[in-house]
Amino acid sequence: MMNTLLFMNIGISEWIILFFPLVLMVYSLIDLTKSQFSEPVNKIIWVIIILFAPLIGALLYLTLGKSQKRSNT
Repeated sequence: MMNTLLFMNIGISEWIILFFPLVLMVYSLIDLTKSQFSEPVNKIIWVIIILFAPLIGALLYLTLGKSQKRSNT
């Protein structure tokens, strides 16, 4: 395993930097698919934003998108 990392010239810190946006994007997409929105088109817009700008899109969704969800009451 270590030889593979050295061959690609990628260390542990680089792997963490590479996988953080991926994990954030996957979490955002899973949360997005489980959520109900007041406007159905908002869900499609958020998917497009998250897929085309993974890190910024996921962060924006987690901060701004939560307010657009339909309340369960």
